[in-house]
Amino acid sequence: MTIRVLLADDQALLRQTFRILIDSCADLEVVAEAADGREAVEQTRAHHPDVVVMDIRMPGTDGLTSTAEICADPDLSATRVLILTTFEIDEYVARALRAGASGFLGKDIAADDLLAAIRTVASGDALLSPAATRALITRFLAAPEPGDHLVPPERLAALTDREREVMALAAQGLSNDEIAGKFVVSPLTVRTHVHRAMAKLHARDRAQLVVIAYQSGLVHPASER
Repeated sequence: MTIRVLLADDQALLRQTFRILIDSCADLEVVAEAADGREAVEQTRAHHPDVVVMDIRMPGTDGLTSTAEICADPDLSATRVLILTTFEIDEYVARALRAGASGFLGKDIAADDLLAAIRTVASGDALLSPAATRALITRFLAAPEPGDHLVPPERLAALTDREREVMALAAQGLSNDEIAGKFVVSPLTVRTHVHRAMAKLHARDRAQLVVIAYQSGLVHPASER
């Protein structure tokens, strides 16, 4: 099954380079391009790509605003956004996650890593840049911004105890393999718990599950220490 990609970046040469790279893969295809945030939203609604590779700094509507608009549209619930930028700043990481982004990478990433990142977010997993350290991400996520819609703790009542435990560990940055080691179960079992929690909480992907974990109070920065 081909993963359909939309490229949103104001640099035409960079879009062309990414298009050549992505189209060279049998399982990936660029279906549209956008030069600014407004066009990114319009093209996403027109083409319904699986993944939008979104720059942050663009003229007019920026990438974070566009990401929020795309992720808030129920008709685009199957679309994932991968933020790609030269501005790899902790606050941007948190804002991107709040907006609904599934991943965050610097533009200095290697070609193979970019392709792997597109496949990762298309599968429903979260991907964060190595430079976006866990402690700083959680510090920003745990500090609500004006206008943030916090998740009431009672929303977690639908989860089983194990699903709640797995969700908390995932929010702290542990991989499925690491969580499996803690519970002495298979990574596939952990993945099942994660996906069930996502379904019950209507989280579009693992990244949103992390945001819900902090905004509901399931996980606090103190648990990182």
